[in-house]
Amino acid sequence: MGIPPFVLASASAARRRLLQTAGITPIVWPSDFDESQIQITDADVLVRTLAQGKAGAVASQLTDSLIMGCDSVLALNGEIHGKPADSAEAIARWHKMRGQVGELYTGHALIDQVQHRVLVRSQMTRVHFAEVSDRQIAAYVATGEPMSCAGCFALEGRGGMFVEKIEGCHSNVIGLSLPLLRQMLANLSYDAVDFWV
Repeated sequence: MGIPPFVLASASAARRRLLQTAGITPIVWPSDFDESQIQITDADVLVRTLAQGKAGAVASQLTDSLIMGCDSVLALNGEIHGKPADSAEAIARWHKMRGQVGELYTGHALIDQVQHRVLVRSQMTRVHFAEVSDRQIAAYVATGEPMSCAGCFALEGRGGMFVEKIEGCHSNVIGLSLPLLRQMLANLSYDAVDFWV
């Protein structure tokens, strides 16, 4: 079985960098999937549904490819949070997050057009947030970094200073779980190293 082109159905620079660091240079094909049409209150089901929707939207435009869609949300005290709409929302969110433990869910969908198979999985990582000050929150939001992140923080960026510890997969918090991807590829009878370039 040949190795199909690996397509990332996401405009996320963090996901692209994660894959590249792991040796996979994906074809980046951002999805135009309309997330607003999905109204699900279970974080785990939500991210899997959105990931599959994104991968499916891109798959409809391609043939003979392996398409990966991902989506992440942060669940905190029973509330699901995506990317903040504006700076005021980001500041308010950090006031809720500080000193708390959030659950970062990432859905992963792989559509293998060669084998006509679809795999959908999710991963959850617990994130322990520091007791940051109002000044630190304002300064962080002013950098703009939290605005493009589902959890309102980037673990691999300045936001990493405000995370005390994580329980679970580190790369999952950044946008996709590399160990889970390896397992999913194996389930499709691929060896992850065959995608190295």
